[in-house]
Amino acid sequence: MIVAGAGIGGLAAGLSLAASGREVIVTDRATHPGGKIRRVNGAAAGPTVLTLRWVFEALFETAGARLSDRVRLTPLDILARHFWSDGTTLDLHADPEASAAAIRDMAGARGEAQFRAFSDRARRLFDGFLDPVMRAPRPDPAGITRALIRDPGLMRAMAPGTSLDGLLQRSFDDPRLAQLFGRYATYVGGLPHRTPALLSLIWEAEAAGVWAVEGGLTALAQAVGDRFSELGGTLRLGTGVREIRTDGAGVIGVALDDGTEIATGTVIFNGDPRALGLGLLGPAVEAAAPQALRRARSLSAEVWSVRGRWHGPNLAHHNVFFRDDPRPEFRALDGGATAPDPTLYLCAEDRGLGQPPCELDRFEIIVNASPLTQTPSERKEFRECRMRTFGHLERFGATISPTPGPDALTKPKDFEALSPGSAGSLYGQSPHGPMAAFSRPTARSAVPGLYLAGGGVHPGPGVPMAALSGMRAAEAITTDRASLSRSRRAGMPGGMSTGSATTAPARSRS
Repeated sequence: MIVAGAGIGGLAAGLSLAASGREVIVTDRATHPGGKIRRVNGAAAGPTVLTLRWVFEALFETAGARLSDRVRLTPLDILARHFWSDGTTLDLHADPEASAAAIRDMAGARGEAQFRAFSDRARRLFDGFLDPVMRAPRPDPAGITRALIRDPGLMRAMAPGTSLDGLLQRSFDDPRLAQLFGRYATYVGGLPHRTPALLSLIWEAEAAGVWAVEGGLTALAQAVGDRFSELGGTLRLGTGVREIRTDGAGVIGVALDDGTEIATGTVIFNGDPRALGLGLLGPAVEAAAPQALRRARSLSAEVWSVRGRWHGPNLAHHNVFFRDDPRPEFRALDGGATAPDPTLYLCAEDRGLGQPPCELDRFEIIVNASPLTQTPSERKEFRECRMRTFGHLERFGATISPTPGPDALTKPKDFEALSPGSAGSLYGQSPHGPMAAFSRPTARSAVPGLYLAGGGVHPGPGVPMAALSGMRAAEAITTDRASLSRSRRAGMPGGMSTGSATTAPARSRS
């Protein structure tokens, strides 16, 4: 079997299959495993937040290992520190009572009560949709119906037809709290005024715990890759899959960038599904995930990876520096433009871990940006990008020295180069619209033998979700092969499935 792409979804798929005794090759053009999980200038340049630790515990357990033996995880007491230009600072904590007390100090008793009500709603939604959506191979309407029957108030908590911003405006009197929780839409590449209120459940994923990984998330990706290799898997870096080939009945093999051709009846594509529709993996698989071409793209970003000395307010591990009014920035992003003084996410990799400060800290700073489908020319000059970011920090009395150069900045066009066909989007298709969560491609593509994994695939973006997608792809392959074997024993001609093309079993080549 071939896994095209060594992002966390591809690694999870490869590890799951290797643990079941399959012969698996994972290939990637990059020279490191992890996909978007990477480093530039020694600092992070990709995802930094680890939630839902149980996903990786389950992955390693399946592979006969323990997560805690492979990476060192530190639970963060402070989930994130939030700054406003008026001098207000708010910490959200792993201890919900500490968060409630901090919000009471900032927004009074009414703000605390509203926060508790919002948290209860998020928890209810998360619990209700965990099994029928996030853990399921595809969204399960029957499972959702059962959840609604068990909890009749779940439908009201979903706030059908309401955007996340609309829900927050009704939930909080203090605009700073609405601004804070509205930002969670950007964690899946959306805008609060266009993202469904259902995604308020993202807060529960973070409230349930955030962990820092010693060495960053690159260490987690490396640990998955190492265990994969220990189980006999082949990790082939520095060359990727150039073409996926079929014979009209299904996958028959791949051609790699270095000219190698490998015969196989099973391929997992761990990349943006849009690349398939654009023909970037060959014409034979253009129809594998047609919805990926129809759906709008999620947000991209300008990402700074910096080593330097921090001068400014005390930082936690995860920090957010808000602009005064969020609406102009989101309107600009919606139209493919930029706004001055953007809200900044800043990960201080060496802070909040109980260790003394380093001489040179490692920082990742993320500024939301539109995908290339909205800004194809991307004409912003480097100095303009640097001023927007570091000029905004200066308004909080913060500087990083020395001033970073162009090599520290990853822009949307760079993300497109790293993930061809993505249009620079970091999260796959847009989460906007009431059915967005139910319209993503799933593990089984429309091409027999071709499976999908990654943040652009159900259950969606984020490191744990991408890992779940890889685990679901491995399960789909195992299920389909068992079905094929039963069909052959039953004497069905050629072992063909009686289902549709989207559920056809993998062919017999390994």
